[in-house]
Amino acid sequence: MTVAAPTPVIAAISPAGRAPAFADSHERIIEAGYRLFCRRAIRDVAMDEVVLASGVAKATLYRHFPTKDDLVLAILKRRETDWTFGIVDSGARSLSDQPEGRLLAIFDVFDGWFQRDDFEACTFVKVILEMGMDHPLGRASSAHLATIGTVVSGFAAEAGLTDPEEFARVWFILMKGCIVQAAAGDPRAARRARAMGELVIAANRAAVKG
Repeated sequence: MTVAAPTPVIAAISPAGRAPAFADSHERIIEAGYRLFCRRAIRDVAMDEVVLASGVAKATLYRHFPTKDDLVLAILKRRETDWTFGIVDSGARSLSDQPEGRLLAIFDVFDGWFQRDDFEACTFVKVILEMGMDHPLGRASSAHLATIGTVVSGFAAEAGLTDPEEFARVWFILMKGCIVQAAAGDPRAARRARAMGELVIAANRAAVKG
């Protein structure tokens, strides 16, 4: 099942109803930082580049975000709000009123997302790979990923599947794997993951029935 593309990933960073061109300086900085960090490593982006890309004064940037880490943390928090809850959770709920259907609908949402020109692989995973788990940004990314797991385990619990937390760990492997596969150029990554997901659900459903 192919669905309409979800809210554009970059556009989703702006508050609802506010076009990026008219967003206030705080939002313009977040948008500019997000675009730069998507294209390059965090360590390679200078704050002066964020100033130039956002069109704000340097003093304004540092008033909102005293350090680069502060800016990245704000971007990660916004991604959790707009991607985890706005795209994954809300998108799946909009496509199905059944818990099992919502689990599978995550991949329908991904399928639309992967077809977009502005698709980029998971921000949280990229930050962890670059910064490591010993860095505050890596730990923050891990915490945001745990929130996605909570959404999935909630759907699994509603569906009556066995061990929702363990199920969520397995499901998350499918989610992350298909994102990486899509980034590598596989246009059917989400549909392949969905088909595998049906088998995972069936196995856990069978365990419930004994």
